[in-house]
Amino acid sequence: MTTYDVLVVGGGAAGLSAALTLARARRRVLVVDAGEPRNAPAAGVHGFLTRDGVPPAELLAAGRAEVRGYGGEIVEGTVTALAPGFAATLADGSTVGARAVLVTTGVVDELPDIDGLRERWGRDVLHCPYCHGHEVRDRALGVLATGPLAVHHALLIRQWSADVTLFLNDAVEPTDEEWERLAARGIGVVAGRVAGVVVADDRLTGVRLADGTVVAREAVFTAGFVRATDGLLAALGVETADVEMGGTAIATRVVTDPTGRTSVPGVWAAGNVAEPMTQVVTAAAAGMWAAAQINAELVTQDTDAALAARREHRVTLSAAP
Repeated sequence: MTTYDVLVVGGGAAGLSAALTLARARRRVLVVDAGEPRNAPAAGVHGFLTRDGVPPAELLAAGRAEVRGYGGEIVEGTVTALAPGFAATLADGSTVGARAVLVTTGVVDELPDIDGLRERWGRDVLHCPYCHGHEVRDRALGVLATGPLAVHHALLIRQWSADVTLFLNDAVEPTDEEWERLAARGIGVVAGRVAGVVVADDRLTGVRLADGTVVAREAVFTAGFVRATDGLLAALGVETADVEMGGTAIATRVVTDPTGRTSVPGVWAAGNVAEPMTQVVTAAAAGMWAAAQINAELVTQDTDAALAARREHRVTLSAAP
């Protein structure tokens, strides 16, 4: 079994940034990536200084090349099991060892069960206005309610367009004050359950209600539940928690301290798996920061081992006749 200083599980922005930092620190690092990035459907990555608008696949390809340029190893695959110690089993049956593990497996977006929604995800069915708002500015936008935070979401989207409609979707009933705030910002409200989205010529053109009514819209924002991809860590007993906003659970995450360290020694997490609301640029920063902390811990371990060996050598010499 080949043993590495650090095994990075997940090769998105956080994982590759971490691997780059570790490789530059002359650590032997392996990245195992399944090749299924969350942002694959998007046309471009936004808000990433000097890389704004770059296609996600292009950004990852450049990152892989940089990691490999410093001697880091990257394999396409899936880690199916992680045992204390750490021994990782891959889907192909191979096993690798590591002194430390960094998990950057991201999250899964659980969308409402509405016809056509998943197929348009990341294109004209969107979630984050900071990622996609500028690209749909001044268009006819919809906000599909999934819970009590929908009014806040609609008010936020109003920053990018004066033509915003909130679809209540039987998921929320605004308070009197919320109704007033929506009216003050000129946000339309449509009651009734949403059945699907309407698409023509590979473009979203409307939202279809259960009664057959179609409301013309060019893009729809919605906030599905965001679930951390943390199954790999369950066997190790890593602590997880819900993320709440306004008293409502909106996501799950792996619990870490500010360095990225989890509740299990030697296991670290960074990116969306630890902070579900983080964006590409902040995920990359989190990966770099966690990698620096991991290297510092390994330096301490290396120094402790060297010191113990030195002291043992002295004891041996002093005991010699």
